[in-house]
Amino acid sequence: MDALPRHPFDPLDDDKLREECGVFGVIGVADAANFVALGLHALQHRGQEAGGIVTHAPEHGFSSARRFGLVRDNFTSQKIMETLPGEIGIGHVRYSTAGSKGATQIRDVQPFFGEFAMGGAAIAHNGNIVNADELRRELIERGSIFQSSSDSECIIHLMARSLQKTIPERMKDALRRVEGAFSIVAMTRTKLIGVRDPLGVRPLVLGRIGDGYALSSETCALDIIGAEFVREIEPGEMVVISGGTVESHKPFEPRRPRFCIFEHVYFSRPDSSIGGRSVYETREAIGRELAKEAPVDADLVCPVPDSGTPAAIGYSLESGIPYAMGIIRNQYMGRTFIEPTEQIRNMGVRLKLNVNRALIRGKRVILVDDSVVRGTTSRKIKEMILDAGAAEVHFRIASPPTAWPCFYGVDTPEREKLLAATMSEEEMRGHLGVQSLKFISLDGLYRAVGVGTGRDPKAPAYCDACFSGDYPVRPTDQLARGFKLAEPAE
Repeated sequence: MDALPRHPFDPLDDDKLREECGVFGVIGVADAANFVALGLHALQHRGQEAGGIVTHAPEHGFSSARRFGLVRDNFTSQKIMETLPGEIGIGHVRYSTAGSKGATQIRDVQPFFGEFAMGGAAIAHNGNIVNADELRRELIERGSIFQSSSDSECIIHLMARSLQKTIPERMKDALRRVEGAFSIVAMTRTKLIGVRDPLGVRPLVLGRIGDGYALSSETCALDIIGAEFVREIEPGEMVVISGGTVESHKPFEPRRPRFCIFEHVYFSRPDSSIGGRSVYETREAIGRELAKEAPVDADLVCPVPDSGTPAAIGYSLESGIPYAMGIIRNQYMGRTFIEPTEQIRNMGVRLKLNVNRALIRGKRVILVDDSVVRGTTSRKIKEMILDAGAAEVHFRIASPPTAWPCFYGVDTPEREKLLAATMSEEEMRGHLGVQSLKFISLDGLYRAVGVGTGRDPKAPAYCDACFSGDYPVRPTDQLARGFKLAEPAE
């Protein structure tokens, strides 16, 4: 199989956590593949390495197309879409958070498909299975032959070995063996299935379009196809949609939900909603809370575009310091426009971001960003601002320090490569070379997302492991590889 070419050069990538994946499915609509392609396009921010679509039509059976690259480059031609007939379909956009990072093969691209005694089924998975190594070894020892390096393929093999009589029942059986985070969209010849893990770490929502239904990672993808938002799939719930009806099942032992708090901060699109609340409004509230916690005397509040914009607006509104677009993003660069030679790489973020010099010159500038991972891009942006004549640069970060890797479907660097894992806040400030650096506190983040007065250390409402080191699901495979958990607080 051909390997995926080197990930396209993007000067901002090295200081951002990559969104995990996006899933989408529809049933009961003509030309389902077109709706799936539109939904995946809306979820493109969740995965840009590859995408795939599977459909079913009674006269053609199952059809699939899997491609490297962006949805717009692969699933917009009539020639491709005509190969995907049917009124039911699912799709997936991917980053290689599991499997062969940087050397993805086409067989790793989802949705995955399997033929069972009662018919075929396809599955698309957002999240990460933390006991995949253990399951894979067991399955191989029992004769399973894996076609990909993806943890998601374990689910297909577990389903194949189940003795249950229907595909939904086999899926329940399989998922009871799985540990980790998963939001799944699956399909049979006649059914669309959606499942969330018992903690509800990753998002999944249900929408209605005409007489049909849609499942999506985010509400923004429902908007693009004209679907009405119905509700979120509950943590630990499986929905089976067929014949215009939605059946709800609860196949897992109930647990206290731990939704990923970073969905509020960065992963989800600002025009989506989570828990009935606008993501944009939540990010603005984070900026307001940040201004209360970390005020500073300055002339301008400027976002690091685009993800820092809502928080910067909130900071400006709360502080009374004027908001300004001090950094302009080149919207037309895409991921690269010329071969990234060493000279081009040395230009770094200047390819994508440019400082509004007339606005910045002589000003004390507050830069608001969503997170700092390695700190490399933050240093480059600071240098650009100072080169443009700024008098002072202050960083305000709309999330707590990212000190721990995520094992639930986010491509996070190893812990020693995370700036906050090896430096204090003051050491990070010196490393970045700015007048001040402040992160929102974990309590402040909880207040901003609408959880009382802060984080309850005995019963946190979210998964915040990347900030706290408190992993709600034991990362079995990582522990076997030598990863050390945080020491419990006394």
